[in-house]
Amino acid sequence: MSLTLEQAVSLALENNLNLKKNQIDINTSSYSEQRVWSEIFPAISASGSIGFASPMFSGDGFALNENSLRYRTEFGITLGLNAGIPYAMRSIRIAHQANILRNEDVRNLLSIQITKRFYSLIAEKNNLLHLEEVLDLAQKQYDRNQISFNNGLIRELTLIQSSLSVENARYSLSMANTSYINNMNEFIAMLGLDSGTVLNLSGEINIIKMDADAESLIKQYLPLRPDIIMANQEIERLENASKQITMQNKAPSLNLSLDWESSDFDPFTDNFRGTARVSIPIDPWIPGTSRNQSVTRAQDSIEKAKLDLIIAEEQARTQIRSLAALLRGSWDSIAIARLSFEVAELTWRLSEQSFGSGTLESLDMERARNDMAASRQRLLQTELTYFNLILDLSSAINMDWNELIKNYGVH
Repeated sequence: MSLTLEQAVSLALENNLNLKKNQIDINTSSYSEQRVWSEIFPAISASGSIGFASPMFSGDGFALNENSLRYRTEFGITLGLNAGIPYAMRSIRIAHQANILRNEDVRNLLSIQITKRFYSLIAEKNNLLHLEEVLDLAQKQYDRNQISFNNGLIRELTLIQSSLSVENARYSLSMANTSYINNMNEFIAMLGLDSGTVLNLSGEINIIKMDADAESLIKQYLPLRPDIIMANQEIERLENASKQITMQNKAPSLNLSLDWESSDFDPFTDNFRGTARVSIPIDPWIPGTSRNQSVTRAQDSIEKAKLDLIIAEEQARTQIRSLAALLRGSWDSIAIARLSFEVAELTWRLSEQSFGSGTLESLDMERARNDMAASRQRLLQTELTYFNLILDLSSAINMDWNELIKNYGVH
């Protein structure tokens, strides 16, 4: 199964169980948000009963007949109104918006995680190809040494060293392959695919130097971060909840009720009642009472949420500055790694020629080949680390990483 990055991200978003759970929360809050009128919908009740009444020891004693049966039906409507209802409606809308934002944040983080895994596996695959090449070179060298040894041109120690080089190269390849298989299986599970699926990842890592000013990014994109938006939403939610609690506890409330009942059918009798009651709370205005403390606690929660926002903003600024600085400093390490690989590759080619002409020991050639393999692996890891920094910075400013490269890459 050939898979591009876009397809991998799409599969992960489609099959992720946490996102499916979040969608249930969104559907639930959406249902409530579309029916905020339920906050003022009256309570409606209906009931019916049947019983009997009869003397027990007086008169003719106990008797169960039509005259002793009693029927009763009731129907009632009660409407309670208080000044906190508008804020309760607003809280329902805020909760729905928070669920949507939280779900988008999870989707973005999952996309970044899949992108990192995708290109990490491509880097591992490239490293495997290189290690296979190293093993092939070691095997060919051993075959040449075997012929030379048979003809008496090299010592037995040289042949043994050559054989050891083959085994070391095979071991390195085996360990890297095992790691690649394990990481691929984890990736397949993240995509929600069957464990037996065989993937061929289609893509390559294109590293571009980034030139992003941290302060400019902070000024432009800090307010767009999901955690900052959610922190502001939390303040709004708590302020609304505080107003709701205050109005519910301190403002007068109105209770309207209509009741109809029928107690007999022969002859038919009924009764219809209407009641309007105004309640004026007194104890919430007295300091130290239970309901007065609930209002105070709501105000304290707002102050704590404002401090949480300040903390989140400071942490975000620090993260963006750190990532921007790491990107600037890491580009030099990529240049050094690339140069090191070129030198190591050239050294290996020259050492191979020198060994063929008899001017270089087998151990020195083996060292040159190992240096080339190590420098190649270091280059792959350095480029992958740099690319992951780009992904982390894009996540930190809530921007698509392709847009980040487009806007701030030095082409």
